[in-house]
Amino acid sequence: MPSTSDFRNGLTIKMDGDLWTIVEFQHVNPGNWRAFVRAKLKNLKSGKVIETRFRAGESIETVRIDRKQYQFLYHDGSGYICMDSETYDQITVDEKHVGDGGKFLKDSENIEIIFNGNEVIGVELPITVELKIVETGPGIKGDTATGGTKPAKVESGAIVNVPLFLNEGDTIKVDTRTGQYLERVKTS
Repeated sequence: MPSTSDFRNGLTIKMDGDLWTIVEFQHVNPGNWRAFVRAKLKNLKSGKVIETRFRAGESIETVRIDRKQYQFLYHDGSGYICMDSETYDQITVDEKHVGDGGKFLKDSENIEIIFNGNEVIGVELPITVELKIVETGPGIKGDTATGGTKPAKVESGAIVNVPLFLNEGDTIKVDTRTGQYLERVKTS
């Protein structure tokens, strides 16, 4: 059975009934005390990060997970319909796995789905996406000195606060983790 000596970054373990990925770890040998392993773990379902200790050589239960590229097709109200890029098989991914970043997905966007066997346990969205502004109010001349923002509806249907100088038809880069505007995309 695997033990703490088999730890490596990215390894998935089962602890307390949940799946955790090792973000980082460190073997510690404090003089005449017993050695231990300090590990930072990320919960695959909730995204919560904790720091915990294991006794050196303690047995752990490892889990084999698979990551596969899928193409987001559309949202049907009950889940996200995605297509396998190789076999063209379609699956429905529950909204809880996608999270708040799903409102920034546009059709044909590539995402990575994480499986434990045939069960979907998580989705990794691209960190940034490029979206076109489809609806926004006009910026008022002279308001740019304050660094103000205005709401803008993007092609995925989400509302993003953008600087006043942006107009309908402009393409922007948005952070899917926070929903914040990052920059305007230069068109050639």
